[in-house]
Amino acid sequence: MRTTSLARACALAAAFALSLASGAAAGEYNLTVDRVTLDTGDFTRSAIGYNGSTTPTVLRFKEGEEVTINVTNNLDEDTSVHWHGLILPYQQDGVPGMSFDGIRPGETFTYRFPIVQSGTYWFHSHSGFQEPDGAYGAIVIEPEGREPFRFDREYVVQLADAHPHSGDRIMRNLKLMPDYYNRQQRTLLDFLDDSREKGLASALEGRSAWGEMRMMPTDIEDLQGFTPLINGKGPRQNWTGLFEPGERIRLRFINSSAMTYFDIRIPGLEMTVVQADGNNVQPVPVDEFRIAVAETYDVIVRSTEDRAYTIFAESMGRTAFARGTLAPREGMEAEVPDLREPPLLTMADMGMAHGDHGSMDHGSMGKGAMDHSAMGQGTMSHGSGQPTHTMPDGTVMQGMNHGTMDHSAMGHGTMSMDNADPFYAPGSGLTPQAADGGKFLSYADLKAQKPLYEHRDATREIELRLTGNMERYIWSINGVKYADAEPIRLQYGERVRFKFVNETMMTHPMHLHGMWSILDVGQGKWNPVKHVVSVSPGTTVFMETEVDAPGVWAFHCHLSYHMDAGMFRKVIVEGGPAGKSADLPATPRQTTGG
Repeated sequence: MRTTSLARACALAAAFALSLASGAAAGEYNLTVDRVTLDTGDFTRSAIGYNGSTTPTVLRFKEGEEVTINVTNNLDEDTSVHWHGLILPYQQDGVPGMSFDGIRPGETFTYRFPIVQSGTYWFHSHSGFQEPDGAYGAIVIEPEGREPFRFDREYVVQLADAHPHSGDRIMRNLKLMPDYYNRQQRTLLDFLDDSREKGLASALEGRSAWGEMRMMPTDIEDLQGFTPLINGKGPRQNWTGLFEPGERIRLRFINSSAMTYFDIRIPGLEMTVVQADGNNVQPVPVDEFRIAVAETYDVIVRSTEDRAYTIFAESMGRTAFARGTLAPREGMEAEVPDLREPPLLTMADMGMAHGDHGSMDHGSMGKGAMDHSAMGQGTMSHGSGQPTHTMPDGTVMQGMNHGTMDHSAMGHGTMSMDNADPFYAPGSGLTPQAADGGKFLSYADLKAQKPLYEHRDATREIELRLTGNMERYIWSINGVKYADAEPIRLQYGERVRFKFVNETMMTHPMHLHGMWSILDVGQGKWNPVKHVVSVSPGTTVFMETEVDAPGVWAFHCHLSYHMDAGMFRKVIVEGGPAGKSADLPATPRQTTGG
């Protein structure tokens, strides 16, 4: 166990105070934020990069050092840098309007903080849509002691979804027409195929149900038409990592996409997952894994053959893929798999399959009660005068706009571990399956290698319903978008249990700044520690947080356009160790960033 909550906060505050007093850090780094030209192999466009490059910058730190990072803004607009997943004083977190005012054009801002962890992380702008436009990089932190696993060489594999349109233009188009970028809309031929497979009555039933909800079963990705990148290179450009046969290679996967989940496999090589979101896990051999937006996974692979292998990262909606190569020599290539058939959402993903809904509630609450103080207003209901529709199973439902459904009676219950993956609704069209019948990683497979905190009951529970209106492209929490929401207030020293109830058809990667997210997979003290928790449609997921970081923090969906559209909250942690409480600003301006 690394430390207790109180001891960790005291050590962090003391280290930060020492670094400020000394005026210098053991490691000093310089970043410039620049306009660059991005060439994906499919298109060329103006973008944003660090240190004048479209290849992601990799910052390498060592656990225990104190870093000074000078960020110079060469843009003609404000910028910022958020150190995603790093535990640091909130003033250094890099969120304009919360932790600081941002970095003006032509200015240099100096970040200074201690490195109190190790592993794979990343950094990105939290201003406007600069992150989707290319403002991201990687962080590798070497541990103070030895790694618990062996490897001979390593590579960062940083994924992104570069789009020919700028982030601002994409957001305007989504607000104008939410399915603007959906290139997989259902056609008459699809209806005829459904009629042949299921019968005309059933096909009509399904088409009518989706129409009344103003949804489509192909609504898996809000954004299509992008080119996936690996380390700044498109599939045609083929990023390559070299190895010697027999070596153990550590691949540090980072998903820096604006909107895209990827399913990753390396045909011919088994991957052993050893780290999730920077924290070591008990090794899990897999053939394929899904990486949510903003997550990181470290895997180890080993080949004894003198041959090339394809790193194949397929978008969850099967609309595009990133491709790289592991090879003994430059110029070698391996076969690139074809994209698999696109999945389709089902009524289970809409929360319509009455019964258990993929909830992993293992009841670690003690005497703490449900806390509705952070839920805000705006409970959603069907309203009156809307048409009703009888589903094939006899369920009567009303016509509704997406995101205006009352799911309180839809049975987001506890899900058995006997299902294919307990973090997807039974019957979900998104439940992953590995190619060729192999092993696909589940959250349920993840166990911490060492507990980060003493295991204890949560003191209270806060329910966060993930809500939205697709027709208006508004995303919210508990039916309230960020601009209209009150902050979530936490007390230093408590352990809070967050209950995510996903009432939308989209998958949401939820990210809490400044504190760890302990994902409940039913393993008690061995539950994995993460900084992003992905919540699939129609499911309820629980995480717990040791509230050990005073200050003002962001809590949001990491899909860039969902965050900007309102699925965002300010978290205020009040109190703290004697003499170490944060000096909270009175009224930080509300700016979400990209």
